[in-house]
Amino acid sequence: MSHSSSNRASRQLAERLAAFEGRPAVVGGVGKDPVNEPMIRHWCEALGDAGPAYTGPHAVAPAAMLQVWTMGGLSGHSGRSAAYEELLALLDGAGCTSVVATDCEQEYLRPLRPGDRVAFDSVVESVVGPKATKLGTGYFVTTRMDVRVDGEPVGTHRFRILKYAPSRATEPPEQPSTRPRPVVNRDNAGFWAGVERHQLLIQRCLGCRTLRFPWLPGCNACGGGDWDTVEACGDGTVFSYVVLHHPPFPAFDPPYAVGLIELAEGVRIVSNVVGVPYDKVRIGMPVRLEFVRYEEGQSELPVFRGESVGEAGGV
Repeated sequence: MSHSSSNRASRQLAERLAAFEGRPAVVGGVGKDPVNEPMIRHWCEALGDAGPAYTGPHAVAPAAMLQVWTMGGLSGHSGRSAAYEELLALLDGAGCTSVVATDCEQEYLRPLRPGDRVAFDSVVESVVGPKATKLGTGYFVTTRMDVRVDGEPVGTHRFRILKYAPSRATEPPEQPSTRPRPVVNRDNAGFWAGVERHQLLIQRCLGCRTLRFPWLPGCNACGGGDWDTVEACGDGTVFSYVVLHHPPFPAFDPPYAVGLIELAEGVRIVSNVVGVPYDKVRIGMPVRLEFVRYEEGQSELPVFRGESVGEAGGV
């Protein structure tokens, strides 16, 4: 196919895809389970969120669980529209057979409470592309889900996926890739400023004095928006960990251990465990904070040096 023919086909596909914008993706969706206390408890335990609002006779669900009550689970989705199925089939036919979730946005209108049964509709908000990514060239599809309880709007959930044609490149890059740089935004800029000074800073709510990590714009215990910081002493233990073997990422050398580190102050951070072989990392292993610069021109990163089983006294 000539270059001009390829461009024409790409424009025609983009026009066909754009025609799906505004069409329904889900009609008459209903949550498979009502909002319930066991799922709220599991969520809070997994995230380490001990907020008092989520327990007791007047408990509410964490706002970020909005999508949980609409998910189809292993048994699949219900109510997906013919238009959305047609859109996905069109992308598959264009070679965009792979999919990855990229990001989501949520708006909360009122808290959800145990016993609430959610209903929802979803619309295709935008189809953008083609876009060349490291995974391959594809299209970003954004859907907007409006969630209701007894007809009352309770929240909006925007979900964006990339439907892409996997890259066929098999040759290794001529130059080694660099590590991705940390994403610094207005909510975490103070944390990275502390790292530059070799300080691991933890937020502390000025209202209830609760420590929180990672950094958030508000307290997940009392909802307060005012905070200061405390500096971590640097001691911690491995609360959990995984060993990365596959897939290999450029500039990383698998296998390596990534730990969920419980700091002496009581909060947890995800970081690399260094100083011991990956197969010697154990839950409960004591670790100590260090700052490492992996590449010239990039910021230093907080990592945690562990002790081998023998050094740690048989952990």
